[in-house]
Amino acid sequence: MRMSRFTDYSLRTLLYVAMFPDRRVTINQVAEAFGISANHLTKVVHHLGKVGLLTNTRGRKGGLALARPAGNIRVGELVRHTEQPDVMAECFESGNTCPITPACQMHHVLRQAVEAFYSALDRYSLDDLVQNKRVLMQLIPDRKSTRL
Repeated sequence: MRMSRFTDYSLRTLLYVAMFPDRRVTINQVAEAFGISANHLTKVVHHLGKVGLLTNTRGRKGGLALARPAGNIRVGELVRHTEQPDVMAECFESGNTCPITPACQMHHVLRQAVEAFYSALDRYSLDDLVQNKRVLMQLIPDRKSTRL
């Protein structure tokens, strides 16, 4: 299973914002930190705001902040909001034409795999992922505007 680039950018954005719980950060800061297009991140940030994970404020004193504490944002929740519905194979679709679907057990096996994937992600919060924020910040190339 591979997550989409949109999910990857969403996770990076939330991680970056979680590293600065006492201030707002900008899309440009996130873009510079990860070498990502600010235009791509604008779409990501808009979506994260719509689903209630970010608070996005426009204007001179605006920026991005987590909509709730990092400890209350589960990684599985983020992935569910950013990934397409879990269609692992044709048998998951409503227009399924596979002739062996009624007797095939693969659907059940794949469903269990998807559930295990989300179960593992649900065990971790955003706060768990930024416990080592000082080390993370040292790895970001341009740190002059992002000091802790």
